[in-house]
Amino acid sequence: MSKIRLVALDLDGTVFNDEKQISPRTLDAIRAALAKGVDVLPATGRTVTGVPRQFAEIPGVRYALTSNGASVVDLQTGEKLVCLPFDAALAERAFDVVRPFGGMLSVFINGESYTAASTSGDGLEMVPENLREYFRTTRNVVPDMHRMMEEHPHEIEKFSILYPTEAQRDAAWQAVAAACPTLEITSSIERNMELNAPGVSKGPGLMALAKRLGLAREQVMAVGDSGNDRTMVELAGLGVAMGNATEEIRQAADVITADNNHDGVAEAIEKYVL
Repeated sequence: MSKIRLVALDLDGTVFNDEKQISPRTLDAIRAALAKGVDVLPATGRTVTGVPRQFAEIPGVRYALTSNGASVVDLQTGEKLVCLPFDAALAERAFDVVRPFGGMLSVFINGESYTAASTSGDGLEMVPENLREYFRTTRNVVPDMHRMMEEHPHEIEKFSILYPTEAQRDAAWQAVAAACPTLEITSSIERNMELNAPGVSKGPGLMALAKRLGLAREQVMAVGDSGNDRTMVELAGLGVAMGNATEEIRQAADVITADNNHDGVAEAIEKYVL
């Protein structure tokens, strides 16, 4: 019998196909794992309010790892089981470094995504078309981002910035790495940069949840496709790369499954959990 008791699934490029849908086979596999008593959770760079209902409301889904591991929430009780925000001074420093490079900046604060009024109408053309509805419906517009951060100094979970070009993203990445070398810097989609507090990523967040649930590393499976999935694929007892994964994730994984348009998640659950 499978020893896997906890399955962490990235969403975009993993659970969801390119149409942002969960295929019937993948949905059936998730439900079958849950029925077997295995916890299956979304492990995403999104905020908790950005986890699509089509996943969050599957009966039996209890936990959600969000903001790249800065938060793990019990969806039934609302309790935060893991909470790893920025130090206030470091968040302010990161904000000062990224601001001159422009781009569409979102700051994740206590499970919500915020953007400044001055840039709220800009940048949607930079967002991949299949993610535009998510951006439109989850971003809260505030008059002054700096003031918003000052009002919530211990609740800042993540920075997410989209840039018009890879060159602009790379220049900002280099500046942040030089000015704030302890930050976790990752990317989940093209022309994107995501910043988390030192040591905070999906892997440590997932392992913190496993420890809380009394599970060993060998009882955890993680499935992902892009840079912000690397640590959970590395740290899980069984790390699974999607067929569409970046080379970085394929190298970090123990096994490779089919791509997100050909039921890769279902294939992995059927083979290694069911």
